[in-house]
Order: sequence, then C-alpha cells, then structure tokens
Amino acid sequence: MNKIVNNADEAILDIQDGAVIMLGGFGLCGIPENCISAIVKKGTRSLTCISNNAGVDDFGIGLLLATRQVKKMISSYVGENAEFERQLLSGELEVELIPQGTLATRCLAAGYGMPAVFTPAGVGTEVAIGKESRVFNGKEYLMEEAFDADFALVKAWKGDSQGNLMYRETARNFNPLMAMAGRITIAEVEELVPAGSLDPDHIHTPGIYVHRIFQGKDYEKRIEQRTVRKP
Repeated sequence: MNKIVNNADEAILDIQDGAVIMLGGFGLCGIPENCISAIVKKGTRSLTCISNNAGVDDFGIGLLLATRQVKKMISSYVGENAEFERQLLSGELEVELIPQGTLATRCLAAGYGMPAVFTPAGVGTEVAIGKESRVFNGKEYLMEEAFDADFALVKAWKGDSQGNLMYRETARNFNPLMAMAGRITIAEVEELVPAGSLDPDHIHTPGIYVHRIFQGKDYEKRIEQRTVRKP
C-alpha cells in the first residue's frame, strides 16, 4: 500500500479543533517540524498535545503555544519555554506533568493495546493525586492509563512508501513509541525511498503503524545547548 502524501498540509488536513495529538522528539531532536508548521498555518485550536518537551519559544510546540492553539499540555520537561511558563502561571494553559518513564510507558501501553500499567513512579507525590494505587509484593504502585491520542506526528531519518521508518540516534527516544500509539500516525522523513530500499534489520518502526508519510523540507536541526571544551 502506498501511503505517500504530497506534503504536511495534506497530511494534517483532518486534524480538527479539540484533537489529541502526540508529537515525537526529544529536546530539539526528532521534532516533526513540518507538521507543526502546517498546523500553525491551518489554525487548528484547543489541542491537547502529548510530548516529552514543550519546545522552546520559537521552535517546535513553542510555535503552537505562541498562537494559543494548545489547550492542554501533557509533558515531562518544560523548563526552556518562557511562553509556556507564562501561560501556565496565568491559568491560560492546562498542564499535566508526569515522570518521563511514565510518559514513555503510557505511550507503549497504547501501542500494545493495554488499557493501563502500574508503576512505582510518583507514589507519595502530587503525581498520585486522584489515581488508583495497588500493592504488589509489599510495594505500592500507581495505575496509569494508556494514552488515547487521535494522531501521532513523528519525524524519521528515512522512510519508504509503505511507511517503514528509520531514526537516527536521539530521535529514537520517543518517536518509535508514539508511532505505535496514535489512531492515525503521520510520519515526515528527511529521505523518502521506494519500498524495499531499507534494510529490514535496520527498520525501527514497521509500516503497519504508519498511515501517512511524506518527505519533509527545510529542517533546522537545532542544537539545544552547545557545550565545548575550553582550549
């Protein structure tokens, strides 16, 4: 099956107001930049965004926050976005902060078709408020429900017409998990190749999880913090 669409605008055309979307990436690495820009241009509003990071002020999800298109943010790390902080403190933005491992596991549970998982992370903290807990072998665990996302937007290094994806390095942190978890998964890639061109042993996300794919353009590939050794 050929899953290729022409561009980001076509790929995200049916993302409507109020949608729940997952956005891959880790820091500024592996972000679906083209899809985010297309959503900004389309003007879709009241979004619930699930992402490890909240981007920075002028990049990634930060672009959606700047245009007030995000209603709720579900993240693990939000420390480098001043606009996010302002919206949070002013009550304009609903925020759910969860441990990074829990975020990953809830994505994984959705991909595996599991309704919930039990984890010790967050027991005895604000994370546990309102959540069911159980004791296994004398240790308390929180029940965390799998995510229920309408769309997953991921970015890969290479992909083929059947949706098979390969990631590079840190981009593999959350993109593969989220690719499994969305009802509709949209992949943008740096290089789009014919089916059969990728070594099967090197594929990280099988095409069965991907519904649409397109070749992106104009990737910035920012470096979050450049650290160099003193001379």
